[in-house]
Amino acid sequence: MTDGQVTGGQTVSVLLEGNLAMVTLNRPKVFNAFNGAMRSELLAAVRSLEDNEAVRIVVLHGSGPGFCAGADLSEGMPESIAQQLEQQYKPFLVEIASSSKIWMAAIHGSAAGIGGALAMTCDLAVMEENANIYLAFAAIGLVPDGGATWHLLKAMGHKKALQTIIEGRKISAGECLEAGLVNKLVAPGVALQAARDWAIQLAQGAPLAQRAAKAALRAANEIDLAQAISLEAQLQENLVKTQDCRDGVAAFFAKRKPVFSGK
Repeated sequence: MTDGQVTGGQTVSVLLEGNLAMVTLNRPKVFNAFNGAMRSELLAAVRSLEDNEAVRIVVLHGSGPGFCAGADLSEGMPESIAQQLEQQYKPFLVEIASSSKIWMAAIHGSAAGIGGALAMTCDLAVMEENANIYLAFAAIGLVPDGGATWHLLKAMGHKKALQTIIEGRKISAGECLEAGLVNKLVAPGVALQAARDWAIQLAQGAPLAQRAAKAALRAANEIDLAQAISLEAQLQENLVKTQDCRDGVAAFFAKRKPVFSGK
């Protein structure tokens, strides 16, 4: 992929803008509901961007009236939904979470079903004030999937997460912000531009330090305090030897803005 070139398939497109990548879910007539093609094309996009050393921040958004309506139920239920979740959804969700890039969701309309899980999996999120995360699984006798229960528990605690799940209600933008499911609320119609502007700003930061911070926070969910201190120590040991750190320290004393190269 080259800068300014739009690549991808029929359901997911990727646009490179310097250190920024814009990933678009592109099935607007069905509110970007996931079909087989979109599942495979999103995974391919995630992997392609991971291999692109120039990309630092990825903005994920949906075309048309909403972010993502979840699974396309018109495809019917798979013979094994567990197998589908494990083999077709889990790979791109886990690879976004473990990516060396910062993934940012720009949420408008509704992020429903596994579309909500996708939005919550991203590291950062900008959400329009009239948007929502809608986990309506209870209405069809199912439980949230794609890691949604994990995200809700971490953000809300057991009681509020369980209430949200069994009521199958929409989580308003205000509640998403309060719970820490998103970072910023913006006016209707501007989530994508606001996310892009923020991503451009963040892309000027130290990419190796950003990658380390993401890794430390992801790991902190699974380790104790002593292990977290040891992990931070090792990450710091690696970072202090980088050109970015040396240049950052020099810029600090020279009272100038640092320019980070990712080396």
